[in-house]
Amino acid sequence: MPSFRHRALRGLLPLCLAAGLVTLAPTPALASPGSGPTAVVTMGDSYISGEAGRWQGNSLTTSGSRTGTDRAWTGSTYDPSRVYGSSEANGCHRSDSAEVNSAGALTTEQINLACSGATTKNVFRTVSGGVSYKGEAPQADQLAAVAATRDVKLIALSIGGNDLGFADIITTCATDYIVWYSYCHDDQQAVVDAKIDGVMANVGKAVDEIRAVMSGAGYASSDYRIVLQSYPSPIPRAAENRYGESGWTRTNTGGCPFWNLDSDWARDSLVPQIANRLKAVATAKGAQFLDLRDMLQGREVCAKASKQVTSTTPASATTSEWARWIDQNETQGPLQEDMHPNYYGQLALGRCLALINARPTGNFGCRNTAGTGASGMYLTTG
Repeated sequence: MPSFRHRALRGLLPLCLAAGLVTLAPTPALASPGSGPTAVVTMGDSYISGEAGRWQGNSLTTSGSRTGTDRAWTGSTYDPSRVYGSSEANGCHRSDSAEVNSAGALTTEQINLACSGATTKNVFRTVSGGVSYKGEAPQADQLAAVAATRDVKLIALSIGGNDLGFADIITTCATDYIVWYSYCHDDQQAVVDAKIDGVMANVGKAVDEIRAVMSGAGYASSDYRIVLQSYPSPIPRAAENRYGESGWTRTNTGGCPFWNLDSDWARDSLVPQIANRLKAVATAKGAQFLDLRDMLQGREVCAKASKQVTSTTPASATTSEWARWIDQNETQGPLQEDMHPNYYGQLALGRCLALINARPTGNFGCRNTAGTGASGMYLTTG
């Protein structure tokens, strides 16, 4: 029961207001779902930022348009900003064909906050230990600004690969093939096993950070969706590689310098292991899961079902490879583009995002249909 003192103060407050003795500060306006333009937001690393979107297949031609594969070719020079826009300057490589841009007009605005090379700590809010990256604020802090002025409907997140050291694994496996004539799968599996629990805990924290931002902006959990996605394999199984294991064709021609055993390990062990663990995180955190492990099946670098681009085999979504090869001499662009879905792969990822956007509940895999472009992508349940 309120005390006499509290009742007296309560009675005096209207009198003070009327006399102008007390001024109440205006209540800050909270962003409310349904106000502002609708938006889909992508966050995370290079597999969702649009890295390698510069390339329409792979060609051995190292000059000019590279047989039509290099979208940065102006006719006289190379201008990667034609593809990556202003993000070319800091290397975030948000391409014009990135997943969120290729998905179509799902909402009024499509916003790409992802940055090539990002780790989970580059997603966390600053107040939770988040770290700026490539001159940009942590992505959750950027999301806060977006959520305050837009009606965010879906947030797609790809993260964890750099925490596990994807680039180092690829480098080690390629070096073991080219230089040391040894396998990488045994020692690299041990590296992954030692890291993966901690990485997945941080992926879960990244989802929590996104939810904290959205809650702080006035959203209920039912007002938006989070889709956590996994990674596709950019190289095929050994039996599906069009180049033999011996000799130098895998290195100098195909751009896929990996031993058969290492290829099979990456395709059928490492990629599924990561996908399964990410699915578990999504389930625990109430997010949808988009499984991309088979997204590039038959379209990988060196896959028998695909072809390199030549003067007689033009760049095509139906025949060209959908992933960027390893260009160890950097004769066709920076190494950071290697082993990522290329322009055609990005279009396919965009279609996957559009498909899961139309499914408000459930977990799905996304696969391609042989001999078709992005329009042939389809979802599988589970």
